[in-house]
Amino acid sequence: MTKVKICGLSTPEAVATAVTSGADYVGFVFAPSKRQVTLAEAHNLAKSIPDSVQKVGVFVSPSLVELEEAILSVPLDLVQVHGEFADAMAAKLSKPLIRAVPISGKPSQLSSQADFLLFDAPVAGSGATFDWQLLADKDISQPFFIAGGLSVENVAQAQAVFQPYGVDVSSGVETDGNKDLAKIKAFIERVKA
Repeated sequence: MTKVKICGLSTPEAVATAVTSGADYVGFVFAPSKRQVTLAEAHNLAKSIPDSVQKVGVFVSPSLVELEEAILSVPLDLVQVHGEFADAMAAKLSKPLIRAVPISGKPSQLSSQADFLLFDAPVAGSGATFDWQLLADKDISQPFFIAGGLSVENVAQAQAVFQPYGVDVSSGVETDGNKDLAKIKAFIERVKA
């Protein structure tokens, strides 16, 4: 069964909807973004999340100290890193690492010391898909998520093309830049169908 990560959550209602609808992971964005939350906000949101749902912190080019501070204070179950981050740092983390890999026309890193890879559009959070054909014939040996422009309309196709460990959505479950509770529920139902 494909895992579902609902990312960019910032309200108790969106967190509750993701959890009750069957999300496996919820993501809190700590990088500068319209979806950014503080450690204190994430800590308060995390209080209502059961242990069966994994809490993920999303960062861009963080330091190890920044990651560990967030892991302890929220607390987080995993960290997701975009941007600059030395692969060898994965072994120094106290929690599993999801390493984001932007997919464009250039060759991409298809393996890592991270626990999971996450293949995303060149601009994360843009709501755009990447060219799926760039990955379709690649042999990827570790568990990975597909992200970038997913929605209830195209997620079943992404599952069929990639058979990913998981799918990750943020803007695809929003209306006018805000999380849409009906879209969160519909997205999870489509993936788990």
